[in-house]
Amino acid sequence: MASTSTRPTFGRNKNAATTTSLDAYNVDLKGKLADAGATIIVGTWPPVLKIFQIGLRKGDFDADSSLTSGGKMEIDKIYPLDAVFDKPEDVPEEVKNNKRYAGLEGYTISEVAKQIEADYGKIDILVHSLANGPEVTKPLLETSRAGYLAASSASAYSYVSLLQHFAPIMNEGGSALSLTYIASEKVIPGYGGGMSSAKAQLESDTRTLAFEAGRKHGIRVNTISAGPLKSRAASAIGGKGQKKTFIEYAIDYSRANAPMAQDLYSEDVGNTGLFLCSNMARAITGVTMYVDNGLNCMGMALDAKSMEQAE
Repeated sequence: MASTSTRPTFGRNKNAATTTSLDAYNVDLKGKLADAGATIIVGTWPPVLKIFQIGLRKGDFDADSSLTSGGKMEIDKIYPLDAVFDKPEDVPEEVKNNKRYAGLEGYTISEVAKQIEADYGKIDILVHSLANGPEVTKPLLETSRAGYLAASSASAYSYVSLLQHFAPIMNEGGSALSLTYIASEKVIPGYGGGMSSAKAQLESDTRTLAFEAGRKHGIRVNTISAGPLKSRAASAIGGKGQKKTFIEYAIDYSRANAPMAQDLYSEDVGNTGLFLCSNMARAITGVTMYVDNGLNCMGMALDAKSMEQAE
């Protein structure tokens, strides 16, 4: 049966749980999901919970939260979530006693899943949009074992753990989505600290999880490989003492070399995420979807000095 719908819609009975970085991609995707009728539930890292809440009240994310109806996206509930801890007993004392976690509890993945189940019952969409590499500015040759494993834990295994605990409370036909980066398969100098390895893990795990979660729970699992955008998270990578930051170099490189010589906007990623989370993508799973103006397909840099024609 062919559908005549050209825009994904969910109705008011779909629940979307998203992990949150202070990132334009993530905010825009939540806005698109809300615009399509989904109820937005957010889990955010405890140390930035207050910053996120203040930002919402001040309207810092309003530009990416506009709905076609003319209103603004509403977040139904925000939970503190630290995705490097699966169970309460995993949380070390130094974290429990850290002032940034003061007054907070129930922020491990298993606890948040139980809270959401109690509050909403089943959910339909799970968005993993978080990453952390404490040594991201270091070359891989200078990355410590602790830094490498921390990047893997926060940026890749967290997706596995989220699905372990959330897939059982997802409706059949649901969708899980994460965000990755081309450094998983190509060398991107400056994207260090084991983050390139973590993104490679994330993409590999996406394929395996698509099979396992598809057969066991009837849900789809995909990831979006987004091109460079000057988001808050990306702007924090490198650039100290240089004319431009890491992400500014990446944006300029993309504009000079991608097949589509145009800027990338957060809504480009948001629209793709909306599609992948909707029934319009019901037969798509295990995919790394590139949203990068085609930069991933290039094998030669057009702006390289070696490409300059002799006069």
